[in-house]
Amino acid sequence: MSEKIKVPTVAEMVAAGEVPEILFWVGCSGSFDDRAKKITKAVVKILHHAGIKFAVLGTEESCTGDPAKRAGNEFTFMMQAVQNIQVLNGYEIKKIVTACPHCFNTIKNEYPELGGNYDVVHHSQLINTLLKEGKISIKDGGDFKGKKITFHDPCYLGRANDVYEAPRELLSKLDSELVEMKRCKTKGLCCGAGGAQMFKEAEKGDKEVNVERTEDVLEAKANVVATGCPFCNTMMTDGIKHFNKEEEIEVLDIAEMIANAADL
Repeated sequence: MSEKIKVPTVAEMVAAGEVPEILFWVGCSGSFDDRAKKITKAVVKILHHAGIKFAVLGTEESCTGDPAKRAGNEFTFMMQAVQNIQVLNGYEIKKIVTACPHCFNTIKNEYPELGGNYDVVHHSQLINTLLKEGKISIKDGGDFKGKKITFHDPCYLGRANDVYEAPRELLSKLDSELVEMKRCKTKGLCCGAGGAQMFKEAEKGDKEVNVERTEDVLEAKANVVATGCPFCNTMMTDGIKHFNKEEEIEVLDIAEMIANAADL
């Protein structure tokens, strides 16, 4: 089903005298990276299908400042954060959903001390709630029937915020087998992109982190690597390519998998 969904900006909604129930924070990857745009579309389909009144900031959204802060540039982080908080508070935003754990962690844990207090949820948490409430329903597991799926825990979702169950609960709804990698949950291994490493050349060493992580995937004998972060998605995709396993192993975001299985 490929209906065109019109996503309003908060400015358009407010101009029409309405307020969004949820603000969808798209993030830099979800806005500009061609692969991550597919994740954004999947989240939009799910929110639309569930009948949620949501909006995006559009051009008023700026980077949360996560890469700057992790790279040690506190000044740039403060500038970006304060600008975003002014926009969010100006629109009296209460609840935010994002498909990026970096945005999730920064807005949830670091914006409050700068005056930005919001109810922030990761898309896996919101989608899980929508399934439980019956606002979306999975038909028959979609393309994932009988497949082995492993979930790679994003650092800023798992260890930084203790969100482990929501993504796994979602995946358990698919007609497939969930297999865990030996390093998972609290002992999960980073994909190699956190701390602004995504945007710099690799340093000298024996092995790339994403290659090490992909070895865990191969050991688990999974057909699908489920991710909940656009950075992780890029790194795991590159890792699978490194081993020439693109034909055998797919890397997909949870939102894409649920949108597929719900036939949205």
